[in-house]
Amino acid sequence: MRARTLIRTVAALATAGLLLAGCSSGSGSGPAKGASGQLRIGSTVPIDSLNPFVAQSDYSAVVFQYVYPHLVQYDAKLNLVADYATKWTTSKDGRTWTFTTTPNATWSDGQPLTAADAAWTFNTILKYQDGATANMAGFTAHLTKAAAPNATTLVLTYQRPVANVLAQVQNVDILPEHIWSQYATADGAELKRFANGAPMVSGGPFILTKYEKNQIALLDANPKWWGQKPHITGFGLQFFSNEDAMITAVKTNQLDMVGEGTPPTAVDALKQGGLEVSTAPSLSMKTLIINTNPAKTQHRELLDPRVREALEYATDRTSIIDTAWLGQATPGTTIIATASGIWHNDSIPGLPFDLDKANALLDQAGFNRGSDGIRVADGHPMSYDVIFATDEKGTGDRTFQILQSDFAKIGIRINQRTMDADAAFNAIMAPDGKYQTYDLAMWDWVPPVDPDFMLSVMTCAAWGNNSDSGYCNKEYDALYAKQSTLLDPKARKTVVDKMQQIVYDDRPYVVLNYPNIIEAHSKAWTGFVMSPEVGSVTNLSMETLLNVHRVN
Repeated sequence: MRARTLIRTVAALATAGLLLAGCSSGSGSGPAKGASGQLRIGSTVPIDSLNPFVAQSDYSAVVFQYVYPHLVQYDAKLNLVADYATKWTTSKDGRTWTFTTTPNATWSDGQPLTAADAAWTFNTILKYQDGATANMAGFTAHLTKAAAPNATTLVLTYQRPVANVLAQVQNVDILPEHIWSQYATADGAELKRFANGAPMVSGGPFILTKYEKNQIALLDANPKWWGQKPHITGFGLQFFSNEDAMITAVKTNQLDMVGEGTPPTAVDALKQGGLEVSTAPSLSMKTLIINTNPAKTQHRELLDPRVREALEYATDRTSIIDTAWLGQATPGTTIIATASGIWHNDSIPGLPFDLDKANALLDQAGFNRGSDGIRVADGHPMSYDVIFATDEKGTGDRTFQILQSDFAKIGIRINQRTMDADAAFNAIMAPDGKYQTYDLAMWDWVPPVDPDFMLSVMTCAAWGNNSDSGYCNKEYDALYAKQSTLLDPKARKTVVDKMQQIVYDDRPYVVLNYPNIIEAHSKAWTGFVMSPEVGSVTNLSMETLLNVHRVN
């Protein structure tokens, strides 16, 4: 889960010859004495890109977390703690943050790793924030400049005091200036074109040494890592397009752990197979997305608030959770999950499942049923394709079937249009980031702990980058700009609650549910540090892969 995350990609089925069992890229240097070998991890959510300015996948973010330095990271209790920055201070006016960074650090290629790399990274994001670096621009909100007066001092200067500076900088991957600066020229377009393939120059505890798209990624311990030595020689990620194949692999000891993408249907089988299974509430959400762009060129009846309200009334969240998730989820309401604690607006209960009210709203709107039972709007049937990313299959397929059946009862036909993640994102934004041609989609988000990112997704500025609904509301945008500057948490929560209410009322999303984290690992391994909200192997913390080891 990238703390900016989020839209994920689909994997091709990994072939038997690429199973990670016994597989190592061979460096073996850098770990603690007596390290336990390589941890083999399976997932159905693959890496989509190795370029931080392009990547959206959770496991891309995991690679970045372990390869690139970060000023701070989260501990298991989701407290922000020191990482590459050993300490920090703020000025009396709250506008200047000074970080002291780790001395005498080096990149894996032997080049010095200093505060200058951090300053260059922040300034580059600022310079190209309206273009090549737009997907990271939210993490530098209100920042005016970064400077490194010496090798161990980073100074960040803001226009005004900002409430969530540490949460924001946690998301910024510090890049090696000597590798990336050649691409930061002209309009910065080359920053997004750089493949950044293996072997990747690393400033973290592991080096990406091998990568085969949609199949495997291998990372070895970095001998030049300046921090705590890991207790493994490395770890491997294997990506599956088939949940059953992944579960079979971990049950037959071809994997040591399965993480994101573990289906709820596998929980009992994993336990019976002798694996340690952990489940916990998560920050993620499953959504039905409604194109709310006023300039959409077809099926403009979806812009009618009554239609969007009817769709929520026709959404049976209880049936979805019981049938598709086997109870491993909670009902969705707002764009900030209940697991986020104080930031979730619990005064918004969501609409109950009520087909009579849904039908009444559509009758009121004047959309009468045709001879086939499907309603007609502006001379055309209310029949819509639902863009469905392939990584949503499994629980998503079962969810779609429930929605399809219930929507038919209110005279709306939906058709599942399955495509890979790249095609899905392109279809949503078509043409040219204008969100004019699609109607509905199903996808998910796995946002960071601080609400800022998820709130940013709904801004007008997110068009062409993280927006998937074409939503734009100037009142909402003004509140978004304000919320991160409110240093009093209660005052900030008031604004964040209001923003959730605005989005809920406008319904660019019907939030279906908040799924649980489901992980399983071999009992031959221990040291997993499970966060109650984001799991163990994540982009927020390095605790698991620095501490995991074989049982003696």
